[in-house]
Amino acid sequence: MVTLPGKGLHGQAVEELGRRIIRGDYPPGSVIDSVGLEAELGVSKTVVREALRVLASKGLIESRQKRGTTIRPRADWNLLDSDLLRWQGSSAPTDGFLEDLAEVRAIVEPAGARLAAVRRTESDLDAMRLALDAMAAAGADMDAMVEADLAFHRALLDAAHNKLLSRMEVVIEAGLRIRDRIVHGAQRFSDSIPVHRELLRAVEAGDPDAAVTAVESLHVQASRDLAAVRTFLSAP
Repeated sequence: MVTLPGKGLHGQAVEELGRRIIRGDYPPGSVIDSVGLEAELGVSKTVVREALRVLASKGLIESRQKRGTTIRPRADWNLLDSDLLRWQGSSAPTDGFLEDLAEVRAIVEPAGARLAAVRRTESDLDAMRLALDAMAAAGADMDAMVEADLAFHRALLDAAHNKLLSRMEVVIEAGLRIRDRIVHGAQRFSDSIPVHRELLRAVEAGDPDAAVTAVESLHVQASRDLAAVRTFLSAP
């Protein structure tokens, strides 16, 4: 079992088994050998049992008498769970998964930006400004840039002051983190700071239409960057 900093045996078991299920190592309908996992992962029965309990709460598995613990159909998975989103994007995300994330972002973020331009407080604006400053200061530090980008978009959703909308940050974060990791990792990306700055100015000015336009410009730029990376990586 891969050792993950900051996670105990229980957390590491959940991560390992969750990633295996998402990858398809255990296809839907297959049975998990919990006794075999104890030996394979080098953990106790209690650790495996608790890990399986967590995965069951996410809709990945179910336990029944005489059938044991089986993998549930993908349609039953809690696909908006933050761990599932992270696991799906942690290795090699499929084009379909990336397109699904892009479509959800295109639905959620413009609406969030429109509300943010109307409802934002000075505290919200300060959070967006700090994130934008962090993006500018990140330079070539990919990890710092990704975290600052996430902070900006999280602050934007929070500025809408809609608790349900703020919960969509798990999807926005997954989409941004995967896109940023691929694009910035390949060192083939456009400078997004000017468009982020336009978005901040629109929210500051209380201009909903301009805020929506800026968000849509960010999405177009993100799509172009990702397409450029795909072309680069597929070139002979």
